Amino acid sequence: MKTNFYNFRALFLALVAAVAFSSCSKDDGPGQLPEIRSGFYILNEGNLNANNASLSFYNFENESVVADFFAQKNGRGLGDTGNDIQIYGSKMYIVVNASNTVEVVNAKTVKSIKQISFVDQQKQIGRQPRYIVFNKNKAFVSAYDGTVSVIDTASLVIEKTITVGRSPEAMAIANNKLYVANSGGLDYPNYDKTVSVIDLSSLSEIKKIEVAVNPGNVTAGVNGKIYVKSTGNYGDVKPTLSIIDSKTDAVTSSKEFSGSSMTVVGNKAYFLKSGGVMEYDLLTDAVVKENIITDGTAIKIPYGFSYDNVTGEFFVCDAVSYSGSGIVYCFGKDGKKKYEVKAGALPGAVVFLNK
Repeated sequence: MKTNFYNFRALFLALVAAVAFSSCSKDDGPGQLPEIRSGFYILNEGNLNANNASLSFYNFENESVVADFFAQKNGRGLGDTGNDIQIYGSKMYIVVNASNTVEVVNAKTVKSIKQISFVDQQKQIGRQPRYIVFNKNKAFVSAYDGTVSVIDTASLVIEKTITVGRSPEAMAIANNKLYVANSGGLDYPNYDKTVSVIDLSSLSEIKKIEVAVNPGNVTAGVNGKIYVKSTGNYGDVKPTLSIIDSKTDAVTSSKEFSGSSMTVVGNKAYFLKSGGVMEYDLLTDAVVKENIITDGTAIKIPYGFSYDNVTGEFFVCDAVSYSGSGIVYCFGKDGKKKYEVKAGALPGAVVFLNK
């Protein structure tokens, strides 16, 4: 009986090891293990043409913040204008707009794996990458030259470049389609007003959907809906929130709506606004709270918003000024400040690191 017990134990451990090994596949996507946070990264955009984009790291264990974390780990700066940051699998991707690069690093050590160039070699001009999203083993990067590039997350090679609308910004995925907000921002005042739809099977644009002027933020929400936040022309055309049904690609709703940026969490959306963050119910299409901050904490220049789905905490990035250091505030579910972290210049995004 004892021999059988140890044989069974050995077999069990072998099966556990096999499962663990199989989880490390070529498709470098998110794992299924429970999420336990070790800290978070802050992408500090920096000032345009100042070459001072940076990465900060806040450690939950010792409640300390490390500034210029990327530079410390790699002996060089991050570059000019950090615009987006995402963790996918074991890698972290940092989109550096004016430097025309996507930095790919080990998510835990921040050691560089590869710097992907976004320079059009034929035209010898920078593509100006903006945002990044993921689907299966592909990364999709929008760029101001009117393209979305497809990167294989295993080889980190750009496999294809898809032409979309003018000055594309944020992207969202629903029903095996990629929705790309074409702002036309570089053609001011002649803005674009379309959302490109890319079929994720053929990796080609299949249509453009007309929305309000200057769409910049697009997010997938409940029931297959796509929410598009358009800024307008900063004059007589006001900001607008449009809703697209991803099953039919029809615009089902469009209304004037204030608030910048947009983050969807379940049935709620959160919009940056003067002094704080607005909460909006997507099911009733109504404002729930004009400001989720309940303790009077003043946000001078709201510059970024993140939600931790593990802890239920809200993180608000405050640029404070457009020249000095910024602050990231952590708020609990009750809207009260739990702590604040000193950041670099123009903190714009927070991403959470698991143990």
